[in-house]
Amino acid sequence: MKAVVINRPGEVFLADKPIPVPPAGFARVKVKAAAICATDLEVIDGNIPANYPLTPGHEWSGVVDAVGSEEDSGWIGKRVIGSNDVVCLHCDACRSGNWRYCNEFEEIGFKRDGAYAEYVIVPAYGLCELPENVSFVHGALCEPLGVALGTLEKSGAKFGDTCLIMGAGSIGLCILAAAKAMGLRKITVCATTERRLKIAREMGASYTIATREQNLMEEMKRIHPGGTDVVIDATGIEECIQQCLKLARKGGSVTLAGYGRGKVMQIRIDDIHVNNLRLIGAGNNWNQHKKAVTLMADGVIDIEHFATNRMALEEFEHGLELARKRPEGFVKAVFCYE
Repeated sequence: MKAVVINRPGEVFLADKPIPVPPAGFARVKVKAAAICATDLEVIDGNIPANYPLTPGHEWSGVVDAVGSEEDSGWIGKRVIGSNDVVCLHCDACRSGNWRYCNEFEEIGFKRDGAYAEYVIVPAYGLCELPENVSFVHGALCEPLGVALGTLEKSGAKFGDTCLIMGAGSIGLCILAAAKAMGLRKITVCATTERRLKIAREMGASYTIATREQNLMEEMKRIHPGGTDVVIDATGIEECIQQCLKLARKGGSVTLAGYGRGKVMQIRIDDIHVNNLRLIGAGNNWNQHKKAVTLMADGVIDIEHFATNRMALEEFEHGLELARKRPEGFVKAVFCYE
């Protein structure tokens, strides 16, 4: 089979690999769509711990064509998405549903080969059927939408809350889509430039702010005069996090959904302490894919237009370049296998 391989950080190529055989408890999925995520670039650059050589890719959909256990044979031939979490299923964390707290946790696309390939091996216990009215491309986007759903759940957001989203990358835009569906109001999306803010406005953002061209603090005083109920950082950038702490209302919440790339950052503790803020980490948003695909199937959330560039696996270099440069109008590059 064809597969993209990161031999070591900075060295990526297309290779011919044997078609993998699923062990007991796992399924082999013939990949139909796999989206490029910004964290895949971090794996390529060596900024996220990974088991090299590695095939990346954790946003996927496809059809099950083999299983490792007879008890899972009912999945064969089904359109699926699924969890990337490989866990023991027996420890206290797993039994309580907190899979990512499992001491044996490994993730598809990081510690195990992912979906930039014709086939991927995934845990059968994490599979979810993809309804016929949801395309494979849309199904591959269940993973970033699940991150958005998990982030809002952790934030404690509720109907009628005001919301500020810092960052208009794919996660920030997914959070916008989910926040709209939840009934949050005066949703404001910030980014350094206008490149993605047009998309945010088309998706229904109440306000957008290009921070290189507008004064963020002054604009937010006008939009949310008493501060913002729910502030979400989807950038992982120090300056943005510092601003988020200043923009939340007293007693409000600031949720950190952006990856900080291992950097040590400075924050003003009194911004949290004096204003009684809830500061929440949202880096482990697991088991949201079923909820995500249900919302898609029911037409509550439609983010298929995020797949702005669709291409063959052989064009992986172009896809990665787009993901790095993020030209105007670009949101996601997706490898399509049909």
